[in-house]
Amino acid sequence: MRKAIIFIIPVLLLAFQAATQELPRVEMQTELGNILVEIDTVNAPLTATNFLQHVEAGTYKNACFYRVVRLDNQPNNDVKIQVIQGGMYTEPRFETIQPIAHETTEATGLKHLNGTLSMARSEPGTASTEFFICVGDQPELDFGGKRNPDGQGFAAFGQVISGMDVVRKIQQQKDEQQTLVEKVKIKEIKTAF
Repeated sequence: MRKAIIFIIPVLLLAFQAATQELPRVEMQTELGNILVEIDTVNAPLTATNFLQHVEAGTYKNACFYRVVRLDNQPNNDVKIQVIQGGMYTEPRFETIQPIAHETTEATGLKHLNGTLSMARSEPGTASTEFFICVGDQPELDFGGKRNPDGQGFAAFGQVISGMDVVRKIQQQKDEQQTLVEKVKIKEIKTAF
């Protein structure tokens, strides 16, 4: 009995450490203010690691927020969402970056809630650098949602922990068919452990 207890205590300590381990954080310094995001390397390891590698490698130098989706600027969509989208935009490097496998919300257990950070994509397995932040809960972006006809949803991998006021400010900037008239420059994206 005593040996079992001695064995169980270290196992419980390791489990407690893993459960309380802090997730990495990334700060996006924009022209309109800062956004602090927690990156979920536990539940979405593939997508989170991809994003962190791009942050560390400097891929997001000259990045910007360039697309805003509001209820009033998507007249042809039956399923409406609200997000801001950022990344490389038209930077030539964008097309040369290897995409990653699609990590669905069904697999990760994450949901597209207010402030969720997720990967933009066209087809499953085409995400690489472009990301978006949800404004309000967006269940139609989860696996099985109707925003994308393939029903695979998008790969959520982080959560805004401060700066949603900045996200909303970006979303309200003037746009032409969802593209910002004046892109909101991301001056720096850096890890903020």
